[in-house]
Amino acid sequence: MLLVLIIGLATGILSGLAVGGGTLLVPALVLFLGVGQHMAQGVSLAAFIPTALVAVITHYRHGNVRLDIAVAAVTGSVLGAVAGSLMAAEISADLLKKVFGVFLIIMGVYEFTLKDRVKI
Repeated sequence: MLLVLIIGLATGILSGLAVGGGTLLVPALVLFLGVGQHMAQGVSLAAFIPTALVAVITHYRHGNVRLDIAVAAVTGSVLGAVAGSLMAAEISADLLKKVFGVFLIIMGVYEFTLKDRVKI
């Protein structure tokens, strides 16, 4: 249980920094605790709710939340979450691991090579 608390602490810090705690939590649950991919992603999403709530309140208090952008992002995210969770439930854990792994690789390459060049 101590390992789970340490993993949770690390992912909470990443979430608070808006880095994406799930990018650490999912692999940690799979690799260190032997949790299946579907279960790891479900636990990650459940852990995200209180973590995100605390982080958004903190960022809001510091004036770092534009509500107009947040409402639009939440709307799209909820629709995407429904679609993504329905898709995830229908594919094998093996394929889900590969999709998640490819996502992590793409984000890693972006962070190391393109981040400073891409302006949004």
